[in-house]
Amino acid sequence: MNSKKYVLDTSVIIDKEISKMLQTGKILDENSEIIIPRAVLDELQAQASTNRDQGLVGLQEIHEIRDVCNKKGIKINFFGERPAYDDILLAKHGRIDSIINELAFKENAILITGDYVQHLAALAQGIDSIFIKYNNKITHFKFEKFFSDKTMSIHLKEGVYPYAKIGSPGKFELKRLDEKIITNDYLKEIIKEIYEYNPLNTNKFYEINREGATVIQYEKYRITITKSPFSDSTEITIVRPIVHLSLDDYKLSEKLLKRLEEKAEGIVIAGPPGSGKSTIASSLAEYYTKKEKIVKTFESPRDLQVPKEVTQYSPLEGSFENAVDLLLLVRPDYTIFDEIRRIKDFNVFADLRLSGVGMIGVIHANSPIDAVQRFIGKIELGMIPHIIDTIIFLKDGNINKVYELKLTVKVPSGMVEEDLARPLVEIFDFENGELEYEIYTYGEENIVVPVKEIVEKKSTNTSSNIIRLAESKIKDVVRRFDPNADIEIISDNKVRIKVGKEIIPKIIGRSGSTVSELENLLGVRIDIEAKTPVLEKKIDFQINESGSSIIIIADKKEVGSNVGIYINNEFLLSSQIGRKSRIKVDKRSEYGKKLLNAILTSSDIKLFKTSG
Repeated sequence: MNSKKYVLDTSVIIDKEISKMLQTGKILDENSEIIIPRAVLDELQAQASTNRDQGLVGLQEIHEIRDVCNKKGIKINFFGERPAYDDILLAKHGRIDSIINELAFKENAILITGDYVQHLAALAQGIDSIFIKYNNKITHFKFEKFFSDKTMSIHLKEGVYPYAKIGSPGKFELKRLDEKIITNDYLKEIIKEIYEYNPLNTNKFYEINREGATVIQYEKYRITITKSPFSDSTEITIVRPIVHLSLDDYKLSEKLLKRLEEKAEGIVIAGPPGSGKSTIASSLAEYYTKKEKIVKTFESPRDLQVPKEVTQYSPLEGSFENAVDLLLLVRPDYTIFDEIRRIKDFNVFADLRLSGVGMIGVIHANSPIDAVQRFIGKIELGMIPHIIDTIIFLKDGNINKVYELKLTVKVPSGMVEEDLARPLVEIFDFENGELEYEIYTYGEENIVVPVKEIVEKKSTNTSSNIIRLAESKIKDVVRRFDPNADIEIISDNKVRIKVGKEIIPKIIGRSGSTVSELENLLGVRIDIEAKTPVLEKKIDFQINESGSSIIIIADKKEVGSNVGIYINNEFLLSSQIGRKSRIKVDKRSEYGKKLLNAILTSSDIKLFKTSG
C-alpha cells in the first residue's frame, strides 16, 4: 500500500478515524498521499456555518489530519471540482458522494470511507475502496451521572444550575442536581461526546438538524440541543421514559376495553404536557400487537417505547404527507400518530382514517373538549365523528375522561322551532352515556355548546309557561277530545299530544281554529301526532336515495299494508305501502331528514305491519 493515493470522503472524516490511524501508522505512512475533495471541504464548511455539529467536527478533524501529515511528511492535497448549488441541494441523494467517487477514479486513488453504501458503489465502479467501521470507545455518557431510577429528564443550560424532573408523569418535582453552575465548555464536552458516539449506529437518529437546533434519538434518550441563534445560550435537554405500563395497569372498565377491541378506530389521546400521553400510546401499541394487529407509528422524534414488531416511521423527505402512500402499501391495522400539531398533521390523520386505517392520535389539550376543538376548522365539522370516535383525556398520568362522538340531525338543545334542525356533533361521556356537548354551525360560526348548562338553566327557570300552568290542567283540556291522549312536555312553551288517528281532525278543527284556541288558552305551542299503531309483524325491505326522495321498497305482497317505520326502536311515522310496493319520503321533510341521518350513521331502521 506504499506510494498510494488515498481519497477521504465526508463520513470517515466526521468519524475522526483518519487522524488516529495517521498517528499509529495503521494504514498510511510517509510514502502515502492524502487527497481531500474540495466537495467535502465545502460541504463541511456549509454545515459549520449553520452551527451543525458535523461540520464543526469535520473541519476540526481536517485540521488535525493536516498537523499529523506535516509532522510525518505525508503529502496532503485538496483536489476536485467544487459542488454547484444543485449538487448541494441533492447532497442527501448521493450527488456529493458521486463527485468524490469520480475524483478517486480520475486520480487512480483508493477511497477510504465509513459509509458502507459508498464503499459498495466505489467497488461497483472499479475503484479500490477501504471501508472503515467506526470503533467507538465511549462506554457511557457524561450526562448519565445526572440520571437516577426516577429521573424523567435533565435540563442543562449555560450559566444555570443543573436541574432534573424527578417522579412520574403528572407527579414530578424539579430538583437542583449540583451546586456548580454549568459552563459553556462543559456543555461543549457533552455535545462533542454525544455527536461522536457511533454516528453510524442504527440506534441513533438525527430527528432534527437545523441551524441552532439538533434533536437526536439514541435508544431510550431523546436529546435536544439548542444554541445561538435559535436560543439565547447553549442548552441541553435529555428526556428518558421511566414508566412502562400495560393497558391492564390503567384499570380500564370492561366497557372501554370492549370498545377499544371491537369498535374504536379513531382514537385521540389528549392531555397537557407531561400527563402521560406517550405512555398510554405505547401501551395501546403493545395491546394491539398482542391482539395480532399490524401496528406502525408516525413520530418525530421517534421516542415511543414500543414492541419490536412495531415499525416507527419518521417524516419521509421532511413530510408525513409523503409517507402516506408508503404506509398504505404496508397495510397496517393501526397507526399511532404521535404529536399532531400542524394543519398538515390533521389532514394526514384524517386521510389515513378515511382510507380505513385505525388511527390513534396524540394531541396536546388542557381539557377533553379542547381536543375536539383543535380539529374544528381544520376538518369539515360533519366529518369529525367519522374521523375520531373516542377521546381519552389524561391528567396526572391517569385517564380522567373518555368521550364518544356521534353525528346526528336534530334541533340543538335550547332551541324550540323544528325548522332549526341541523346536522350536529354530539359528545357523550362514554362511561355514563350523558350528553355533555353539542357542536353545530350557526350562521358562519361553529358553536360548541355545553348541554349540561342548558339543562340546569331550564330546571331553574321558575317563570316558564309549563311550570306556571299545572300539567294536570293541560290534561284536563286535551282529554275532552281523547281520554287516552298521551301528553309530552317538550320545552318551556311546547307540548306534544298523541291521539288516535281519527281524533286528529277534531282537535285541529277547521283551518286550525280549535288547536289555535287551545294554544291561546294554555299559553303553549301544541304539536299533534297520531299514536303509534299496534305492531303485528316485521317486514323486510330495501332503502335507497333517489333525487330528493328516500325510497323504501317492500315485497309486492305487502302492497296496501299499513306500516310503522322505526329508527333504533323509536317510532318515526306511519304510512301505507303503495301500488309499486314502495313508500316515498321527501328528504326535505322532518321525517326525511331523520331517515337520511339514520342511513348516514348506519342506525337500525325497521318496518312493522300495523293494525291501523
